[in-house]
Amino acid sequence: MLTRLSITNYALIRELEINFSESFSVITGETGAGKSIILGALGLILGQRAENLSLADKSSKCCIEGTFNITNCNLEDFFSDNDLDYEEFCIIRREITPQGKSRAFINDTPVGLNQLKELTSRLVDVHSQHQTLLLQESSFQQSVIDSVAGNGPILSAYAKVFRSLNEMEKAMELLLKKNQEARNEQDYLNFLFDELEKAALKPGEQELLEKEAEVLGHAEEIKARLFNAAELLINSEDNILRRLNEVANLLQQAGRHHPETGSYTERLSACIIELKDIAEAVNHLDEATVYDPEKLAEINDRLAFLYNLEHKHHVKSTDELLEKKSEIEEKISGIASLDEQIEKLKKQIADGSRELIRLADELAVQRRKFSKPIEEAVLQTIRQLGIKDAGFCVDISKLKVPGPFGSDRVRFLFSANKGSDLNDLSKIASGGELSRLMLAVKSLISSNNLLPTIIFDEIDSGISGDVASKTGSILTKMSEKMQVIVITHLPQIAGRSNEHFKVYKYNENGKTFSSIVKLNNDERVSELALMISGNPDLEAARETARELLKNN
Repeated sequence: MLTRLSITNYALIRELEINFSESFSVITGETGAGKSIILGALGLILGQRAENLSLADKSSKCCIEGTFNITNCNLEDFFSDNDLDYEEFCIIRREITPQGKSRAFINDTPVGLNQLKELTSRLVDVHSQHQTLLLQESSFQQSVIDSVAGNGPILSAYAKVFRSLNEMEKAMELLLKKNQEARNEQDYLNFLFDELEKAALKPGEQELLEKEAEVLGHAEEIKARLFNAAELLINSEDNILRRLNEVANLLQQAGRHHPETGSYTERLSACIIELKDIAEAVNHLDEATVYDPEKLAEINDRLAFLYNLEHKHHVKSTDELLEKKSEIEEKISGIASLDEQIEKLKKQIADGSRELIRLADELAVQRRKFSKPIEEAVLQTIRQLGIKDAGFCVDISKLKVPGPFGSDRVRFLFSANKGSDLNDLSKIASGGELSRLMLAVKSLISSNNLLPTIIFDEIDSGISGDVASKTGSILTKMSEKMQVIVITHLPQIAGRSNEHFKVYKYNENGKTFSSIVKLNNDERVSELALMISGNPDLEAARETARELLKNN
């Protein structure tokens, strides 16, 4: 429950602090005094966005802080999952700078708004006039049924299967599209693969053939050069090797008298040996080089074939052609595997659909089981609230296709007058009737699915007199099970509360500010008298106020 609310530098509020009891508290004050401002500040720590925020002091930051007793709220897992420190008294703080930058904290640890909303949605239910309009929406009506029926676990399981099915159906759509495209391409891929397979490609083949073609294409020229080289080395009368041998002999002879020439002789001998090897290799290469026009034509034909393939596949070598062949083979294999993937996914979708229908049927049974008790409880409350001839019905029909929350369409049908047909709330219910209906619904929910705190903002819209007194009774009964905080203009409701706060305005240094004060018993009498008659000193009004407090 909310134990403390502190507001600093927000709108007309310079600084205030409210300490709430665990039962029934009311907040009253003149129109424009700042009640809605307090509720707006509370909304910030509940995760609402700080839009168009005005600061009392534009040079300082705004700070709103709430302390919640979460002892029995089973929130340990939330704190653990979000790596937050768990404390029985949880402090939630929201800070907004003059530049509009916002930060949120849970027990002094910075958090995102989504985390803040997730936590506070399990702590506080704020009922406003806007939420009353939600009563007209089918999704909200359905959520009421599910809340009373305790369908939370089934809904969670259903939502998980529903999301999974949607994802699988999207995946199936993509697979089928991919499969169709692949089928359209398969014949061409098979042709390309067969062509490359028949080509009998070898790694490095192009480079080898290009070298061989170069040799064969210049065979006669090469042979002439090799012949001349061999002549100069060994075959002519005045060949190089004979001359070098003569030099070697001369150096050897000189070495008899000059020892340094010995090294020259050794080096020259090594050169002679190397030249002899070169000469023999050149001679052998000359003999092996043969001009073969048929083989050259054959090689050129093969190269032309390879070049055409490379051009076709936008590559530059036989190695890249082999890579392209592997890619095509993988695509062809992938096409074959698509059928297996599709069949597997079809089975998963079928299994998921059966599970979805099973859960939808389970939800439908639960909703129909609780529809009558809900009808009776709501009727009892709204008749107590002054709509004596009211009719109310929970209409549940089956959807053709299961939706995000099951296969049911839930409608609340209502009539305020005897003999009138039941119809949708949006068509026949007035603002006052909707307010009373929503109070009946909230009362029902509070007795079945408890949140620690519920806050009503002007629940008294469109009601007065005895109905207001009955509303106070209902709120009192709700406060036995949860903390109830009510912003009201009705003395019949204010008089039923355990504690009473008054919002007021004051002027200081030429500026107007809002603040709040907790009223003692005498102050409550004056405030209730003011609400009753407009005159806090009127004795008749004060006596009525005392009676209201006495009945509390």
